[in-house]
Amino acid sequence: MGAYILKRLIQLIPTMLIPAVIVFMLIFFSPGDPASLMLGPDATVEQVAELRSQMGYDQPVVVQLGKWFSSMVKGDLGDSIFLNQPVTQAIGEHLGVTMALTLFAMLIATTIGVALGVWSAVNRGRWIDQIAMVFSVLGVSIPEFWLALNLILLFAVYHQIFPIGGYVPFTENPLESLKCLTLPALSLGLTQAAFIARMVRSSVLEILDQEYVRTASAKGLNSKMVIMKHVLKNAMVPIVTVVGMTFSVLLGGAIAIEMVFNLPGIGRLLMNAVLRRDYPLIQGIVLFIAAAYIVINLIVDVVYVYIDPRIEY
Repeated sequence: MGAYILKRLIQLIPTMLIPAVIVFMLIFFSPGDPASLMLGPDATVEQVAELRSQMGYDQPVVVQLGKWFSSMVKGDLGDSIFLNQPVTQAIGEHLGVTMALTLFAMLIATTIGVALGVWSAVNRGRWIDQIAMVFSVLGVSIPEFWLALNLILLFAVYHQIFPIGGYVPFTENPLESLKCLTLPALSLGLTQAAFIARMVRSSVLEILDQEYVRTASAKGLNSKMVIMKHVLKNAMVPIVTVVGMTFSVLLGGAIAIEMVFNLPGIGRLLMNAVLRRDYPLIQGIVLFIAAAYIVINLIVDVVYVYIDPRIEY
């Protein structure tokens, strides 16, 4: 296992190079000029050209890419043009909000999705199963931002239970912090809960048809014991897979939700960077999200072995 983890960590280097090059090239050829935005509409062509030269944007793409890779290997993602601070510092200041939102949404999605999927599979063909599948189809079909707007209308405007937007740090006021994150987490978590429920139902149904499950039931074991000890334990591999995928999706989906609820997280930081053509900040955030996806996949692969000892690498 140790050799496998080391091998996967070494593979992260070439794997990260691919999204890094793609992000750099997309930004390099995208319209817009940060020098023009910084100087304003009254700047002359000479002033814009001078600032571009100072920032190094007048150099060939190969030279710029080489310098960026050299700095990235050293852990330096450059400085934000408009924030006047290192990109790593900017990401670190906003990462806590995004991680809190993602983990809260993950808790909602996993709890509801797994419970609903198992319940639906155990009651296959009954009205409970049909209602659960209707919820799953609706959940997968509804856009997260549309659900967020309706939750705001229902619970923040009409009933005023939760705030419309904004964020309070957990260290300042834990209760208010949870209230600020509840609607955003529900917007993300409910849609992913529907996806998890469908996958869990399929996995559990496959296990329920196995001989050893029918044998355990025939021996008189309690149905709850059969589900917990025999069914869920053997269905955990696909469940862990879908949970890992869900975490990655939630991390990316937080971008739109943070804009809707005005949360100072990575998503809102990225959108502001795009609007301002803050190239170093855009590259750093996208590279961070890509690294998170890769690390999550590695963690899922490692968890497989602890769930099912029959898996070997």
